[in-house]
Amino acid sequence: MRYTIVTHEKRRARRVLLNVPTLIRTLAPDPGDGAFDPEQRSARSIAERAREFPATVRDISINGAFIAGEVLPLLTRVSFRFELRGYGTIDAFGRAMWCRDSDARAVSGDDRGLLLPRGFGVLFEAISLDDRAAIHSFVLNAQ
Repeated sequence: MRYTIVTHEKRRARRVLLNVPTLIRTLAPDPGDGAFDPEQRSARSIAERAREFPATVRDISINGAFIAGEVLPLLTRVSFRFELRGYGTIDAFGRAMWCRDSDARAVSGDDRGLLLPRGFGVLFEAISLDDRAAIHSFVLNAQ
């Protein structure tokens, strides 16, 4: 299978476009976060914030991924699992670092006119060394 390698952006990490289904799980805030509210520590409030929804991994780099689907508040902690062809299942934990509230058309670069789906960018926080090595190898060897 041929993959599209994104080269015209100013990001440091090389990205490869994908279209892989996943299930996003939001995680309760970490007590070390500035967003943690000790008044809302009850098990019920944590369960209400932790939820799951289907989404799609649309691109990946060694540092993170773009997830198309429901938009999350910035810095939301998430976990997700997806299949990386030729490498197996990748388990990742990360944070939503940016979001696109609605579908949009690209207006510059090689992607001009391409539909950019709503979703959010995840910065990987915790990922096994084997999974990170698999992603690195996948990104470097994508054609």
